[in-house]
Amino acid sequence: MSDFLNVSNSLTGRRWVGPSIEIDRAAEALEQSTTLPRALCQVLARRGIPAHEAENFLAPALRDLLPDPRSLKDMEAAAARFLVAVKARQKIAVFADYDVDGGSSAALLLVWLRAMGLSATLYVPDRIDEGYGPNDEAMAALAAEHDLIICVDCGTLSHGPIAAAKGADVIVLDHHLGGETLPDCHAVVNPNRQDENGDLAHLCAAAVVFLMLVEANRQMRADGAQGPDLMAMLDLVALATVADVAPLIGVNRALVRQGLKVMARRERAGLVALADVSRMDTAPSSYHLGFLLGPRVNAGGRIGQADLGARLLATSDPQEAQAIADRLDQLNTERRDIESAVRAAAMDQAEERGLDAPLVWAAADGWHPGVVGIVASRLKEATNRPAIVIGFDGDEGKGSGRSVAGIDLGAAIQRLATEGLLVKGGGHKMAAGLTVMRDQLEPAMERLSELLEKQGAGDIGPADLKLDGMLMPGAASLDLVNQLEAAGPFGAGAPAPRFAFPDVEIRFAKRIGDNHLKVTFGDGLAARLEAICFGAFDTAIGPALENHGGKRFHLAGRLDINTWGGRQSVQLRLEDAAPA
Repeated sequence: MSDFLNVSNSLTGRRWVGPSIEIDRAAEALEQSTTLPRALCQVLARRGIPAHEAENFLAPALRDLLPDPRSLKDMEAAAARFLVAVKARQKIAVFADYDVDGGSSAALLLVWLRAMGLSATLYVPDRIDEGYGPNDEAMAALAAEHDLIICVDCGTLSHGPIAAAKGADVIVLDHHLGGETLPDCHAVVNPNRQDENGDLAHLCAAAVVFLMLVEANRQMRADGAQGPDLMAMLDLVALATVADVAPLIGVNRALVRQGLKVMARRERAGLVALADVSRMDTAPSSYHLGFLLGPRVNAGGRIGQADLGARLLATSDPQEAQAIADRLDQLNTERRDIESAVRAAAMDQAEERGLDAPLVWAAADGWHPGVVGIVASRLKEATNRPAIVIGFDGDEGKGSGRSVAGIDLGAAIQRLATEGLLVKGGGHKMAAGLTVMRDQLEPAMERLSELLEKQGAGDIGPADLKLDGMLMPGAASLDLVNQLEAAGPFGAGAPAPRFAFPDVEIRFAKRIGDNHLKVTFGDGLAARLEAICFGAFDTAIGPALENHGGKRFHLAGRLDINTWGGRQSVQLRLEDAAPA
């Protein structure tokens, strides 16, 4: 494949890769048989959408894409036991993970139960004192006071703690990789159980909980009763799907599309307070969920009080919502400061070991367990390699890992746990958690590196910049951006369209803040386009464009709409550049 616009080494050191001949041909065929613009046809062709499916793809209907909940094992039994507890007014406890997916999953159950006139006990373990997932002490204490415990976004590997819940029934609603045996409980609903076919492996836990509620509502209808309105709860499913980096394909895409519409109605007190404290001034998009709302919901579980996120999402009281949102915003600022110190130290350590190994890792005493996952993400982004970051407290280290496309980190970590190199470990393809003793650190990381190398992690080069095609500044209209949005939402598994603007002149360039750059560029004709490059001066882009000296450049990035003073204009989110 030849380099797109002959860019083999851009200002960020990347090769530009354009659409293949096959995708170009498919885009041409789409353009001829529909009335859609060529740029949108390029995006649809990349996603493999044929002309006869284009209309449905651009307006996905949840009813057409929602799977039958009963296609998941144990689903009927889980919903039936849940409804027994509801009808008999039994005591229900919800044991949730401390991240956005766990908080959203818990909130779905609490909101549904509240609509039925019931309340449930929320239990979220403390990340530092208790770690991830159910533990013996907490489960035994909950079982003593409750008839039913529902574990959400956790529990699939918790054989011991679930056995400790004597006297209560336990239901697990999860999506983490299952082991060879399942815990002995009433039901384990998990698309990533070993005995599932994997068709729904891309669902996050909140989507699994949503399907359980769909099944519960269906069983109620069969008995002549009416369940709560589930469509109004899709904002929670959308938030969890994006924040948990679940791929935006199939039903996930429809869940997020519909959930964003629900969120735009501003009916959930917690999300309204969170949007306001995040200074969100436009209709919500998947970007807002992933980068503004998600991190704030997560901040409680990372460095504050573990149940704050779930409580915020479940509350119907605007004053309580405001108080929790303010606290989470403050914790998120603290989290950023802690993260930045750990990131600098981890990067130094990883560089010393070498950034081209199959695994990039760093470990030290006192690193906050609440930020190791984010720092692992940053290392992964900087190196395009799977990354692990571990913080030690005494002889025990708690770590988090993030992977790159095509490398299954969860399975490798699970293998390490079964081989006895880790105290425990698990997760899914793209993210995993682990606990390791100090004397096993080096052998564990060496073995993990070996397992990842077998999957090809050592052969990955710098991430190529994949482009959907070329555009001229005059073609980048508001209409086009709105039409491209119809192919969204964009995120994991569904990257936003990215275009190159070839051979343009820089008309204006100005540094914004410490390291961002604002640019106006044109093609020498009348049309001009504004661009913003975040972190421009962390790379060679900032200096090159600021001091362009009349030189022409190829620019590449994603188009979005900038709203300022009530007026909308198109701007390019500039990601890369190369001399023309």
